[in-house]
Amino acid sequence: MAEKLLEIKDLKTSFRIKDDYYAAVDNVSITLYENEIVAIVGESGCGKSALALSIMGLHNKERTKLEGEILYKDKNLIKVGEKELNKVRGNHIGMVFQEPLTALNPLMTVGQQIEENLDYHTTLSKADKKERTLQLLDQVGIPRPELTYKQYPHELSGGMRQRIVIAIAIACNPSVLIADEPTTALDVTIQAQILDLLKEIQSETKMSVVLITHDLSVVAEMADRVIVMYAGQVVEHGLVEKVFRQPLHPYTRSLFQSIPTVLDDQERLHVIQGTVPSILKLDRKGCRFHPRIPWVSSDQHEENPTLHEAEDGHWVRCTCYKNFYFENSIEGDSHDITQSK
Repeated sequence: MAEKLLEIKDLKTSFRIKDDYYAAVDNVSITLYENEIVAIVGESGCGKSALALSIMGLHNKERTKLEGEILYKDKNLIKVGEKELNKVRGNHIGMVFQEPLTALNPLMTVGQQIEENLDYHTTLSKADKKERTLQLLDQVGIPRPELTYKQYPHELSGGMRQRIVIAIAIACNPSVLIADEPTTALDVTIQAQILDLLKEIQSETKMSVVLITHDLSVVAEMADRVIVMYAGQVVEHGLVEKVFRQPLHPYTRSLFQSIPTVLDDQERLHVIQGTVPSILKLDRKGCRFHPRIPWVSSDQHEENPTLHEAEDGHWVRCTCYKNFYFENSIEGDSHDITQSK
């Protein structure tokens, strides 16, 4: 049985707007085991990045309230002080941020930024830190490490900057790596290179990865398990093979139906009605996806939707999935894109 590395229990992340708190992550529970890649997928605004920043303790504490538990090796990161948290993040848990240009300090060289992490978490000598930094630059595929060591972020391409962010994240050999939309601002060719790099590093180091993305093809290529989030909640989760071959929740099925296919160039793509509601206007009673599938009647939704184990290891929220159909009678509403995995 694989060891639990990170366990999130009933996490609720609420942001203060004026005098009230509104939950962007609402009672989410996730377990991450050693040597696995778990993907979290969903539209923008569903709570993916808020969840990642909660794990790292990077929200503004004056405007954010965290409830529940984030257990790293049985230590609740919500309850520990800043000093104790700093021993974990960047050391045991690393993070690759969405936009590398804003994640890097424009006034520090690449070498200084990687060595800053080593300064904080190791007792390496100056010479050993430089050697380790050059090794990391080589590991992430930088062609001339000695030159890049002395360069500033603005002198590098987007793909190179993302490789630097990855080097910083893995500098201390973390057990867990959180990659938040690591290919968002990159062109398709560079995206593939960065994903291959992450997969190669994970395979070599056996670290566990939480991969946050909105791209289902990336999930098929990279992940062992997938968690689908909508409006701050987990609506479906399970092994990638199970969820991709038989998506159950109406939201998951709608995401799959929105994927272009090469099998039929005349097929019309499904358009999901409406948008993800803002946390201010979100109706927190009943099925949160109900307003976007109005043709499914209210009595087919639970009043307080919970996660049900539809099959071994495959969970889905709300019994509405049993009665869901596409309004326009679209056939073949799942696309098996796991073949690339």
